[in-house]
Amino acid sequence: MKIINSAEFHIAEPTAAAIGKFDGIHLGHQKLLRVLLQAKELGLAAAVFTFVPSPAVFFGRGRTVHELSTREEKRRCFAALGVDYLIEFPLNAGTAATEPEEYIRRYLVEQMNVRYLVAGNDISFGAGGRGNFALLDRLSDRYSYLTQQVDKLRIEGVAVSSTYIRELIQEGRMEEAAKFLGGPYSVLGEIVRGNQIGRTIGIPTLNQVPEEGKLLPPFGVYYSEVVFRDAGTENEPEPAGAGMRPEDGAPAGERRYYGMTNIGIKPTIREGKRPGERPPVTVETYLYDFDGDVYGRTAECRLLGFRRPERHFASLEALRETMDADIEAGEKFHAGH
Repeated sequence: MKIINSAEFHIAEPTAAAIGKFDGIHLGHQKLLRVLLQAKELGLAAAVFTFVPSPAVFFGRGRTVHELSTREEKRRCFAALGVDYLIEFPLNAGTAATEPEEYIRRYLVEQMNVRYLVAGNDISFGAGGRGNFALLDRLSDRYSYLTQQVDKLRIEGVAVSSTYIRELIQEGRMEEAAKFLGGPYSVLGEIVRGNQIGRTIGIPTLNQVPEEGKLLPPFGVYYSEVVFRDAGTENEPEPAGAGMRPEDGAPAGERRYYGMTNIGIKPTIREGKRPGERPPVTVETYLYDFDGDVYGRTAECRLLGFRRPERHFASLEALRETMDADIEAGEKFHAGH
């Protein structure tokens, strides 16, 4: 997949393009992308046109906006789906002020060489957000492209939307969110060295620092699975028993391990914290039957279900006892999934 992150570009081959924010790349987005990818059978390259930063961030005027998908998470997902071009269109004062027809003529037709446009009925672009699907359709003959509107997907009577999924995540309703996402909500991040407290109490963990702007569920403990790709290096042992989830048809070089994940600020651990300092938020996972050296590797932590809120413990021993109970509960949870 070729990534373009400039407003000045040119794609020589004819394209089919999907336009949108694609936060979360949920089942509704996937429905739209399936229509897009079918156009490859017509000899068109599949291109996704999205915005960086997102409109919510750009028009937020400094307000913190947390989103379902980071830039890297979107890139990985689009590449896995088979997208040929990803246009991360720079949203700034100049491009946001572009008149909608000029947007279509310049960026979509002349630069993207678009022949087929796929979009939802809620698409908006250009100055004042006045560009919409009706305009795309009305100008299709003038600029020689076809349009395809994809209606919103509904599940159990509920419209699938990034806004609704964000509400579910913020409430810790992970299993419900997965129904709309098409899979577990996940956090992608590099494995970094923590304070090693877990090892001192016999429960070693992997630590990830989530990217700024990534939406996280309420602080607490979650049933999880961690996915490593391009696995099988000499530093990562073969899985030992029930810790690895067998996946028929899983991509080559991918390993999945069951785990228990704590998201939060580890209030029991005071070491290295200055008075009044806000501790960093971490994603800390204990993996069953795993003893590999994976520092520096990127992993995807998938949150399958909520167990309990994060809380402060009077001692490390009390923390260890509760973590032992969490791990035991996790074994039962994973055995049933």
